[in-house]
Amino acid sequence: MKYFVLVFFVLTSVFYTSQNSFTFPVIPLPNNYTITSGQFIISEKTSVYCSSENLKEQINYFNAFLKNNNQINLVATNESTRKNCIKVFWDKNQTSESYQLTINPENIIIKGDTTGIFYAFQTIIQLINSQTAKTIKLPGLFIYDKPAFKWRGMHLDVSRHFFSVDFVKRYIDFLAMYKLNTFHWHLTDDQGWRIEIKKYPKLTQIGAFRKGSMIGKYSDSNYDTINYGGFYTQNQIKEVVAYAQKKHITVVPEIEMPGHSQAAIAAYPWLSCSGKYQDVAKGWGVFEDVFCTKDSTINFLHHVLDEVVNLFPGKYIHIGGDECPKTRWKACANCQSLIKKQNLKDEHELQSYFIKQIEKYLNSKGKQIIGWDEILEGGLAPNAAVMSWRGMEGGIAAAKEKHFVVMSPGTHCYFDHYQSSPSDEPLAIGGFTPLEKVYDFNPIPQELNADEQKYILGAQANVWTEYILNEKQVEYMTMPRMAALAEVLWTMRVNKNETNFLIRLQDHFAKLDNLNLNYAKALYNVDYKVSPASQCKNLKLELSANNYLGDIYYTLDGSEPSEKSIKYTTSIELKKDILVKSALFKNHELKGKVVSRNYQINKATNKLPIFKYPPSKYYNKGGSFVLVNGETAKLPRINDQWLGWNGNDIEVVIDLEKPDEITSVEIGFLKEELNWIYLPKEITLLLSENGLEYKTVDTLFEKNIKNDRDCNFIVSKQQARFVKIIAKNHGKILSGKPGAGEDAWLFCDEIKIN
Repeated sequence: MKYFVLVFFVLTSVFYTSQNSFTFPVIPLPNNYTITSGQFIISEKTSVYCSSENLKEQINYFNAFLKNNNQINLVATNESTRKNCIKVFWDKNQTSESYQLTINPENIIIKGDTTGIFYAFQTIIQLINSQTAKTIKLPGLFIYDKPAFKWRGMHLDVSRHFFSVDFVKRYIDFLAMYKLNTFHWHLTDDQGWRIEIKKYPKLTQIGAFRKGSMIGKYSDSNYDTINYGGFYTQNQIKEVVAYAQKKHITVVPEIEMPGHSQAAIAAYPWLSCSGKYQDVAKGWGVFEDVFCTKDSTINFLHHVLDEVVNLFPGKYIHIGGDECPKTRWKACANCQSLIKKQNLKDEHELQSYFIKQIEKYLNSKGKQIIGWDEILEGGLAPNAAVMSWRGMEGGIAAAKEKHFVVMSPGTHCYFDHYQSSPSDEPLAIGGFTPLEKVYDFNPIPQELNADEQKYILGAQANVWTEYILNEKQVEYMTMPRMAALAEVLWTMRVNKNETNFLIRLQDHFAKLDNLNLNYAKALYNVDYKVSPASQCKNLKLELSANNYLGDIYYTLDGSEPSEKSIKYTTSIELKKDILVKSALFKNHELKGKVVSRNYQINKATNKLPIFKYPPSKYYNKGGSFVLVNGETAKLPRINDQWLGWNGNDIEVVIDLEKPDEITSVEIGFLKEELNWIYLPKEITLLLSENGLEYKTVDTLFEKNIKNDRDCNFIVSKQQARFVKIIAKNHGKILSGKPGAGEDAWLFCDEIKIN
């Protein structure tokens, strides 16, 4: 408790003083630091002392930054007692990645190993922030710092969309800036094979190029005919790996198997169960043609991995293991023979057998495998580490079995998800992962005891690029969420504070501007929250944003908000259909974007639905009120605006509390077959006076749903108190579709009764 009070005192003393005082712009926040008196000035007269030859690379790195940013060239000296000097000492007593940094008016003193000293210089660079003059003023400080987690990672998918070597290096620079230490490079998938394998040249001659790409939303099924692709030569791979090593970042390659392998199969059709030729995939999703489990395929992958392990010196090779349909295996004589020969229970155990063969081979090469949490199914390979993406459950199960785990749940760590309302963002795959949700992430599940928690290596964020078309969009989707994740993984949870982080982040934006980085500013967008007002038909609207970011102004007449509009001070009562526009202003400047919401008050508003089958706990964040809150969910989907059912029908009743005349009923549905979400087969409307006896008014079918979304019933002015809607689930997903053989999901949003 005393430590926490001390940290809080330091923070408040830094951030709540006069405007002329120092603002601490370092992300991630150091775990132990004290602001001291005075300041150190870096200028052309400043010298640098290095106690060991193996630290000169770190000195050269910092000197190169000063030359580029401030036109300052540090002068080397052999005098360890010299003043106006930056002194760097190798300290064998410091743990790996930790560092000690002292700034006083006479000197800057840095102690640590090579990695710790590199991180100390990253801290100094962030303290310099946007100062570009030839004289730099740094505050008096003492810092002793080390990370909370060993694995602090970022992922980049280069299969769906390909990115240049120069950009991959720039991406690595961003990781280094935030003291992240692992780059997960997703190099192969159905849509492209991106790594040169000399023994199998067709992998890049054929597998690296597709004859077109999906454009727009997945549900539109539109494709262009532009030949698209690219790959990295082995020399380029070595160049990137060496570049990352200088930034103390380990590159973990991902070679997908046994699923997500259509690009490889396009190059060598005999790798599949059927042996039939097919193109590199043009669309996104999951495909049924996967690697066959026969010996020739395993041997092929051994040869591929021989070349991979020679390119990547790190401990882990990521082998994917996710989303592998078993359809082809069930019909394959080779696979079925292997199941019998190895006395396996089913195709899930066959996948486990496949993974274990790969693990055994990589172990013989001095490497260990890591895979997505599906590798748990059928039995986990003996030495495998698990990357948990389908929530935290897979990671919990692996840790309980004493396997190392990297947490990467889609709920908090998928940076291809929207970071604010879809209407305010470029098209994305779906989901909703705002900055504050990333910052709130805790990689340590409460379900694990102290011994089991030791198996949580850390976490990483994933950047899947189906809808990320270019390098600027990668920057937009990752920044500043990458900064939030970095603080989650470096800074001890007791030292974290969201408001404090946002203050530092705003100051940090100046540095990102200097880097010409296309970062998102969604944190400035105003949040809307509706709840029942005192009168049952009305709604109470609350607008919110962090107070330190600015003041909210809004309009109710459709005009654009400005500082001459209504300043938000208390909740707004919505009594009729209305368009609300709001924005955040600070120092007479519009921050973020103007955010609009359209509310429609109808007879269903505030009448809480009654369900026969409750929605899934995973897609019920907003509760049943989201169906009657006056706001139609925007597309694409974000999860707190929809309710979802897996395998079940929707059967919902609205009690109007007294008989009323009804002329129409409307309900919205969602179609995202990529994510296993299907429209209902049929929808029936029933009305009742007493809630016991219902009369069927009409039944509509999937073809009657307008724009793959809206289902409208026209009622001939009938009196009723109870309105029942039954929507029939699609059932099992058909062969050839993502999720084939699984139960379909059924999603709905706003119910309107007029």
